[in-house]
Amino acid sequence: SIFYSANWVGLRKAICLCPPIYKMRQEYSYGAVVYQIRQGRVFYLIEHMTLGHISLPKGHIEKGETPAQCARREIKEETNLEVELDQSFSHTIAYSPRPEVMKKVTFFLAEAKTLDIIAQPEEVSFTQWLPYEEAYLLLTHESDKETLALANLALLKKYDSDF
Repeated sequence: SIFYSANWVGLRKAICLCPPIYKMRQEYSYGAVVYQIRQGRVFYLIEHMTLGHISLPKGHIEKGETPAQCARREIKEETNLEVELDQSFSHTIAYSPRPEVMKKVTFFLAEAKTLDIIAQPEEVSFTQWLPYEEAYLLLTHESDKETLALANLALLKKYDSDF
């Protein structure tokens, strides 16, 4: 019948226009804006990743870890640095690296307590200590730039200085 056909066509259009419905998997990572103060100036650590982008240290949380433990472990694994983590600063970004995944990354501030960097060759090609402006310009992703900018402001307040 015409009524049945019209309903079927409308239903088929509705089915075709609707995106597939699936539940996105949540992933959580933690890291830090790592810095050192040298001769009254702040230098930030950036990582040149083997995949080609320039980023801040971060990585997936492991079962049983706290966010702070994860951030420290990832920094140690990627750079060999020991850090003092400052959780009074935190900034969370969210993005979807793949259609089925939503990833949240929380960054803290971390002052480097050791300076002997050994880059993790599987992930990090090399690292650099740079002043804020240079580090900001080199970071690939806008979300990392925003994180660095907010961390820099927090450090300026913390030390009541303009470095």
